[in-house]
Amino acid sequence: MSDATDATGQAGAEGPEEPGAGKGGRRVRVVLVDDHRMFRTGVQAEIGRTETTGVEVVGEAADVEQAVTVITATRPEVVLLDVHLPGGGGVEVLRRSASMMADAENPVRFLALSVSDAAEDVIGVIRGGARGYVTKTITGTDLVDSIFRVQDGDAVFSPRLAGFVLDAFASTDAPPVDEDLDRLTQREREVLRLIARGYAYKEIAKQLFISVKTVESHVSAVLRKLQLSNRHELTRWATARRLV
Repeated sequence: MSDATDATGQAGAEGPEEPGAGKGGRRVRVVLVDDHRMFRTGVQAEIGRTETTGVEVVGEAADVEQAVTVITATRPEVVLLDVHLPGGGGVEVLRRSASMMADAENPVRFLALSVSDAAEDVIGVIRGGARGYVTKTITGTDLVDSIFRVQDGDAVFSPRLAGFVLDAFASTDAPPVDEDLDRLTQREREVLRLIARGYAYKEIAKQLFISVKTVESHVSAVLRKLQLSNRHELTRWATARRLV
């Protein structure tokens, strides 16, 4: 089953003419935005073979400031955007790129590519203007297909994520503001969810490409900000808010 679906959650009927090949010989200029250099290198190696995939990687960035600078300078057709970035996260990149997204003749379109499958992350970047959201479990072939579909103006989501968006936009009422949750940074929220799911510190460090000591620091900050005593209380807190 394809990892990328359209706005209704159904797998797209059209894919690349050959595995990884650009549709009809087309090419698309792409910028990679992710704070993990090794991940950017892996994506570049997987999809950046322009002659076979049709994807030309014209720039990379590791944080919000770099992203805005590179996007402004290169004006790509599509930006692969991580949700959690130093300097304000993917939503901040979208906010500062709003004028480029609104350019009717040469719009820059954004496709979120993240390890997170949390509803709040998905809804946040879609409300910010991204055209789709896929997780990092996606295959290279499906990612190439998703990039071309986003370039065409389609909305593309990994399985089950489309439901988050449909549910969120089906209601005209804005979700209630959670002041406690708003105290946490994007990275602290990510660590919180993994702790609540029962991950050990070493497992969290491996998944987020950070050190165990950094994980411990994030957990301490979360406990302090939420006025909780231990990870068991933290798990109950997260479960009550359906963050797990």
